[in-house]
Amino acid sequence: MDNGQEKSKYKFGLVGRDISYSFSRGYFADKFENEGLPHTYVNFDLQSIEELDDVIKNTPNLKGLNVTIPYKEDVIPMLDDLNKRARKIGAVNTIRITRYQKLIGYNTDYYGFKNSLQPHLKKHHKRALILGTGGASKAIAHALKKLKIQYDYVSRSEKEGVKFLYSDLTDDIISSYTIIINCTPIGTFPNVNECPDIPYEAITEMHILYDLIYNPEQTKFLSCGDIKGATTINGLEMLKLQAEKSWHIWNK
Repeated sequence: MDNGQEKSKYKFGLVGRDISYSFSRGYFADKFENEGLPHTYVNFDLQSIEELDDVIKNTPNLKGLNVTIPYKEDVIPMLDDLNKRARKIGAVNTIRITRYQKLIGYNTDYYGFKNSLQPHLKKHHKRALILGTGGASKAIAHALKKLKIQYDYVSRSEKEGVKFLYSDLTDDIISSYTIIINCTPIGTFPNVNECPDIPYEAITEMHILYDLIYNPEQTKFLSCGDIKGATTINGLEMLKLQAEKSWHIWNK
């Protein structure tokens, strides 16, 4: 940003449903304060994605938005354009608003996940199970593809592209997939005693358990991995990385 722009006051925000707990608002409030920027970051809690039109119309100086559950896919028809990677992934978590009020969609979840997983990878990490099929899981799948890691989906119900139901999972299957990624909201505060229903007894120190959840810091899913000596990663680093990437996009 040049200095002329930096002195202008812009507004940024998060679009989602039931998002009073949001990571982004706290993260950007701290960032703006620490860097002496006059901007604000607010939550737009929408009951349906159609309400986004009103947000855009009625929020002066709105420059960028993050998008969270459950709108990462639903928001796409409301955008004027998509960046190439977001189009490939089929999910958007960052929107840049141009000076002509055009909405351009990006995906920074991909970047956050890829760069937070990469330092933990070893030669034997060749296959991954993705728990859940929502918007976040699409960015995860794209990142795994780029890392040349084969992956399969696990879901509660049969749908196209899903290889396993939770009820199909055996010790042998868990043993043969050494990366397991929770892309479901199961275990998020306040439901901290819940975890995805998989055979944890087959987890070993060869495994990575990655949970996109960051609140609580140590979900039950990760605790079950810890007990077995697995490498465990929560969603915090991914969130920080994707937030910084969003900031970079908004300031193009």
